[in-house]
Parts: sequence; C-alpha cells; structure tokens
Amino acid sequence: MTTEQELQSLFNKLDRDQDGKVSINELFLSPGLSAIITSETNTSSPQELIVQYDADKDGSITFEELKEAVDKAKNLN
Repeated sequence: MTTEQELQSLFNKLDRDQDGKVSINELFLSPGLSAIITSETNTSSPQELIVQYDADKDGSITFEELKEAVDKAKNLN
C-alpha cells in the first residue's frame, strides 16, 4: 500500500499535462504507473478505474477521486 505522499507523487507523474486530472489517455501512456494504480484501487483496468471513481463524470480522475478509490480498496482488504 502507498502513503498519501507516494500516491500524490504517482498522480503527478501520470498527470502529464499538469491540469490536475489524469485522463484515460494519460493512464495508457504510462502502463507501468497505471498498473500500480489499478493494483492500489483493486480495479482491473484504467477504464474500470474511470467508470467506478470519476465522481463528476468528466472522463478523468482527480487526486481526490484517486485517493477515495484507494481508501475504498483498503477497506475491502
């Protein structure tokens, strides 16, 4: 499991355009980092991550949405 600081660092690496959101395209551009994210969130793919945790339905994940996904996954373990 990652710490919040590690998660923020991972999010920042995925957010290539630095807009505060990680799009499905950014997830696919970094398959290794995406694998870590899907593992931490107990999702099977970047698409599933977006579908399940994109609260505002804008097609991308904010850090807060990602953090919520990881928190939910930790509670399931």
